[in-house]
Amino acid sequence: MAKRYHSARVPAPPISDNKRCHELPRRYPVTDSSDRPLSYLDAGVDIDAGNALVERIKPLVAATRRPGVLTGLGGFGGLFHLAQRYRDPVLVSGTDGVGTKLLLARRAGIHNNIGIDLVGMCVNDILVCGAEPLFFLDYFACGKLDVDTTTAVVEGIAGGCQQAGCALIGGETAEMPGMYGPGEYDLAGFAVGAVEHDQLIDGSGIDEDCVLVGLGSSGPHSNGYSLIRRVLERGNADLDQAFDGTTLGDALLAPTRIYVEPIQRLLGQVKLRGMAHITGGGLTENIIRVVPEHFGIEINTGSWDVPEIFQWLAQEGGIDPNEMRRTFNLGVGFVLICPASEVSQIGKLLGEPAPVIGRVRKRGDGGRVTFVP
Repeated sequence: MAKRYHSARVPAPPISDNKRCHELPRRYPVTDSSDRPLSYLDAGVDIDAGNALVERIKPLVAATRRPGVLTGLGGFGGLFHLAQRYRDPVLVSGTDGVGTKLLLARRAGIHNNIGIDLVGMCVNDILVCGAEPLFFLDYFACGKLDVDTTTAVVEGIAGGCQQAGCALIGGETAEMPGMYGPGEYDLAGFAVGAVEHDQLIDGSGIDEDCVLVGLGSSGPHSNGYSLIRRVLERGNADLDQAFDGTTLGDALLAPTRIYVEPIQRLLGQVKLRGMAHITGGGLTENIIRVVPEHFGIEINTGSWDVPEIFQWLAQEGGIDPNEMRRTFNLGVGFVLICPASEVSQIGKLLGEPAPVIGRVRKRGDGGRVTFVP
């Protein structure tokens, strides 16, 4: 059963009372030993729990409302009006999940942060084009709906939307017995943003005068968790053990940083030629995606401090440096590509460390991405 929580039209309850059931012709023999009519609840789907969830999340969704939203909870589709805000808009969309970080969140019993991760992974992607996130939708699937757990997840999603300045405009909650085990659930998110056509950032202006500026991450974000879980298993690590002023579990489950607010401070103020969100593929594979084919990049590995959590993972797992670079962000979650002359202005506008971590160069005979000490 899939129940749309942005829809007020709840699926009609199954014909389960005796009166209506016996009005139907019995074409097939009843095999249940109790000889009683079955209900959707007997099949593992609790419509009442779904309705309770809708009531719990209504204020969470309302808190994300922004100009342009035309509907609240109640329709079959979320409506958003671009109005006169844009002259020549290009819509930018993105979708993502949070991968096996979900398994670690479930193990730790921390479910609200994972919703922030979901939003961050989607809005950071569309931000790369210079787009302003407008609205977000989510998909939550489980075997048996736990209202408290699902509310905590949606609470995180709503909080992430508030950080990103976008509206949580709708979603889907699917309760599917037999597909997921007890306590298991999965998530997907969908973000839509807009940018003026003549302000689209697509990397086409990148040249040899450009440098790479790194913005700090909050940890591994939502990438590399299959490897992280393998490291934990190998060392039989305790998530509650003290680690760098917090616990290991908290360090690993720190929510993905959402870069919308700092990047919006830069747009229109500095000449950004390209941007990259460092996700799966790490530093090795993400930055080069926005660089024209006839250029490469050189990354100076000593230009920023690698957070303790990545050093711990490398040591505990015996992970090769090249593997670390192509799996994790290593403390750099977002990269700006701009002329070197713009670096000082970026620092002033952001008010946070934004080190130059590398440069663009002409493509040589070797690989397009090189790392230097």
